[in-house]
Amino acid sequence: MVCYIAGAGEFSKRALPSGDDYVIAADAGYLALSDNGIAPDLVVGDFDSLGFMPKHPEVVCCPSEKDDTDLLIAVREGLARGHRSFVINGALGGRLDHTLANIQILKMLAQNGAYGVLVGHEVCVTALKNGTLGFAPGASGTISVFALGDKAEGVTLTGLKYGLVDAVLTDFYPIGTSNEFMGEAATITVKSGTLAIIWTGEPGELDWEK
Repeated sequence: MVCYIAGAGEFSKRALPSGDDYVIAADAGYLALSDNGIAPDLVVGDFDSLGFMPKHPEVVCCPSEKDDTDLLIAVREGLARGHRSFVINGALGGRLDHTLANIQILKMLAQNGAYGVLVGHEVCVTALKNGTLGFAPGASGTISVFALGDKAEGVTLTGLKYGLVDAVLTDFYPIGTSNEFMGEAATITVKSGTLAIIWTGEPGELDWEK
C-alpha cells in the first residue's frame, strides 16, 4: 500500500491517490484533496496555511512553533504506520526553502529504507541510496542526477542519452544535469551514497532494487 501525502504546494491532478492508498493531508493539502473529492484517512498540521482545523475523526494537531515541517510530520506518521512507499503531491513549487526541505525529506526516507517521490505539475523528484532505480520503457523527457551529499560513488546510468559507468558524483560539480530518456528501459545505480533524481513527465512505474 502506498502512503499518499498532499501538501500545501502546487498540487498536480496527474497523480491522484488510488482507492488502496493511505491518504494523509498535511495542513492546506486538505483543501487540494477536498477540491478533488478525496477524503483523507488522516489530517496533520498546525493549520496556519489552512486557517481552520478540519472536522475529521483522525487529526494530529501540531504547535505552530516546532522543528518539523507539517509535511515531515505527515511522513513520520506514515512511517509509524508501517508504510515504506510514499507519493507526495503538493511539495514542489512555491517557496524554495520548503522545496529544498522536501527534497531532504526524500533523503530521510531513503536512509530509513523507504521510497518517496515528489510529484509536481511537470516534474518528479526522488532519492536513491545504495541501490538501483529502473524506469520502464516509454519514458520521455529529461532526467538529471545529483549527489545528495558530499559525493555518490559507483554511479552507473544505462538506457539514457548520456551514460555513466562507475562514476563519482560530487555536490559541487553538476555533471548529471539534463540527461534524456531514449524510450527504452533505463536504470540508475549508486553503490555508495545518495542521489537526487529529477525527471520531467509522468511518475511512471519505478522499479526499486537494493
